[in-house]
Amino acid sequence: MSLADAFLTVTDLRARSLSAAQLTAALPRAELDVAAAAEAVRPVVEDVAARGAEAVLEASERFDGIRPAHLRVPTAELERALAELDPQIRSALEESIARVRAVDAAQVRPAETVEVVPGGTVTQRWVPVRRVGLYVPGGRAVLPSSVVMNVVPAQAAGVEQIVLASPPQKEFGGLPHPTILAACALLGVTEVLAAGGAQAIALLAHGAEDLGDGDGLEGVDLVTGPGNVYVAAAKRLVRGKVGIDAEAGPTEIAILADDTADPAFVAADLISQAEHDPMAASVLVTPSDALVEAVEAALAAQVPAALHRERIEEALRGPQSGAVLVADLAQGLAVVDAYGAEHLEIQTAEADEVAARVTNAGAVFVGPHSPVSLGDYAAGSNHVLPTGGTSRFTGGLGVQTFLRGIHVVRYDRDALAGARVAATTLARAEGLPAHGTAIDVRFEG
Repeated sequence: MSLADAFLTVTDLRARSLSAAQLTAALPRAELDVAAAAEAVRPVVEDVAARGAEAVLEASERFDGIRPAHLRVPTAELERALAELDPQIRSALEESIARVRAVDAAQVRPAETVEVVPGGTVTQRWVPVRRVGLYVPGGRAVLPSSVVMNVVPAQAAGVEQIVLASPPQKEFGGLPHPTILAACALLGVTEVLAAGGAQAIALLAHGAEDLGDGDGLEGVDLVTGPGNVYVAAAKRLVRGKVGIDAEAGPTEIAILADDTADPAFVAADLISQAEHDPMAASVLVTPSDALVEAVEAALAAQVPAALHRERIEEALRGPQSGAVLVADLAQGLAVVDAYGAEHLEIQTAEADEVAARVTNAGAVFVGPHSPVSLGDYAAGSNHVLPTGGTSRFTGGLGVQTFLRGIHVVRYDRDALAGARVAATTLARAEGLPAHGTAIDVRFEG
């Protein structure tokens, strides 16, 4: 295959010694200007905050090409969608739900009490967010799996009120896609909004006095879920009024592989991620020239047969994708840690040992039979993961996203007496004597 025909641009780092920052700059990455998108959607967000449902409906006409008859999806439509759901799809969703629930059940944390001194305890309570808004996109693909990945951990955490928003679809009369509605019904989510994009995020955050059915919508405390750059921008604008999980960027996969990897597997996994979006990133990191050549040959065989061939080709040939040649797996690990992929596959000899050395990734998929696609649907893991290198400081969506740690402090008089000198000394050192007095007064008289 000629260089001009290659799908992946090759970056050769074998003779270069780079710092983590230099590595980050040298690696392919999708450009995502959330700040510019935020300015573009700011009028929409502010309009929804000021005018509520009417502003959402007008934005839906403008961006989705339809004005929904109902912003709040009627319960009967949820029930109908579930009743008409293909039995095979229902069975697959039920399997996915069961697997994610099994993993999430282990993430629920009990209260933990530490006796600091006799009579002095600090208890960490884990309290769920009261009301959450979950966003499920409705663009190039129908994503009932994202309903599962958002709802199940919220339910496992004990969230009392769940509101889910998904864009209205012209072909379904202004309702979200029926498979999305069916997944909501299957999970017992009854408060569903036919709203997408920045206007949906604003509606979840600010609420509305009347959705057009005579009933209002209470704003939420936390917004989670994936979306395009405008959804990410809207989440940035409402952050502070509500919590958010993350500003999700284009999806990405990195594969650290050596000569033991099957090039057909590697190519298929790169394609599967590229299928999402023309901006999706597919990156192969390897010390093997032979593997790069074999993967290129496998891509040439597999891409033409793909349903979304044009989208896949654009993503693979884009500046955000490519092959990175490294001197050895040690340098390869440095590269993937600098990249901090949303999804990282390890297809090497001794894959478990290599995976254990990874420090930055949203999720790690180990060995030839743990493809990212498994995590998207039926591994039991969550597929809402940090993108754009943000795995350096945050993790994926999970039960912990919906929990808040609250310290409960309980000291008796003797325990307070034991802490008195240290506390009052530090109060004076900080120039805050009233802090110390609040302790001393308890021992006067």
